[in-house]
Order: sequence, then structure tokens, then C-alpha cells
Amino acid sequence: MPLSDFHLRASVAVSDIRRAVAFYEGKLGLRALRAGPSADIPDGSRVYGSGGGPALNVYQSGTAGTARATVAVWYVEDIERVVDELTAAGVDFVRYDGLAYDARGITARAGGGRIAWFQDPDGNTFALEADA
Repeated sequence: MPLSDFHLRASVAVSDIRRAVAFYEGKLGLRALRAGPSADIPDGSRVYGSGGGPALNVYQSGTAGTARATVAVWYVEDIERVVDELTAAGVDFVRYDGLAYDARGITARAGGGRIAWFQDPDGNTFALEADA
């Protein structure tokens, strides 16, 4: 069976699960579907739902924040509304040199559409993308 027959879920390492829970649940508004262990930490992981099913594993690890590229993307219809809601919740959007951004931190996406990036407390980078 090819891997395309199976559901894919992103996993993100964090240095402090309590701080991560405050960010992912408190600021992003994600709902934890379950909590569990991470290595030797009894309550060191969460599985968050998004888009109607489990979508993101967050686990405490010594490798937190070492990924330098975008680790996951939410595809949204109204990027301005989502950026405004996250900004109001205390999420800061990242601006990279060499790109032109609007006041919200949204820029043109390669191939069309728009994109905005933000980071969790460990520096893991996420994006919001919209086709229009």
C-alpha cells in the first residue's frame, strides 16, 4: 500500500509542554483530543484536532525548536480574519527579509495566493495560506 492511502499528521517538538499547551490551546484555540506520555514525561504530549480530525502531535523533547523550515500549514479561506483573530489572541507574525508584507504580516505566496507565518514559543514555524 502506498503511504498516500493513510492519514498524515504533523509532529512538533516543544521544550515545555505546559508552555506549549498555553500557546496551542490558549492562543491558537486548538482542542486537545488526548494527552499522553512523551519519553519519560508522563503527561508530555498532546494530540490536537484540526479540520475535523487529529492533525498535530505536540510533544516535549530536547530537540525542540531545531526545525528551521515551516513545520505545518493551515489552509484558510479568509486569511485576514484568521490573522486578526490570532493577533488579538497574542500571536506575533514573522516577517522575512526580502518580502513585501501588508500591515497584518501577510505576503504573496509563490504561485499565487497569500501566506503569513508565525512561531510557537520554541521557534517552530507555522503558516496560514489562502488561495485568494
